Amino acid sequence: MPNLHHHRLTSRVVLFDREGRVLLFFTLAPDTSGMSRWLTPGGGVDPGENHSDAAYRELFEETGLTGVDLGEPVFEHDFDVAWDSADHDTGHAVFYTAVVDNFEPSHDNWTEDEKVEVFEHRWFSLAELEALTDSYEPANLVELVRTNLPDHS
Repeated sequence: MPNLHHHRLTSRVVLFDREGRVLLFFTLAPDTSGMSRWLTPGGGVDPGENHSDAAYRELFEETGLTGVDLGEPVFEHDFDVAWDSADHDTGHAVFYTAVVDNFEPSHDNWTEDEKVEVFEHRWFSLAELEALTDSYEPANLVELVRTNLPDHS
């Protein structure tokens, strides 16, 4: 059976704490690709949702946060999928930002996939992110963080 093209809409949140650090999750694809990378909280847009609704839902599922003001999108991009067990081969991501008090993310609402794929979370300063040698997405994450860094002076 031939592979069918599937395009997935996603919403992601560049989540800052009040010290200007950004929350990222380290994921490892559970397939033969072995692809690993740091990602912002977020995921797929479910049927009947818009990007904003999905961003709020994903933020709750992945961190436990509610009542966060995400505002308007700050970045969008199209992407190709590199791991071999994904249910889609291309996608479109819309990014939002928020600033919150530092907290320990809850995994109580993680999906079964997240329980398998997410190995670690960490709050990164801009300098730590700039020095990171691991893969991260999107490719311009450092610039996205730098551009949206809240004033914490």
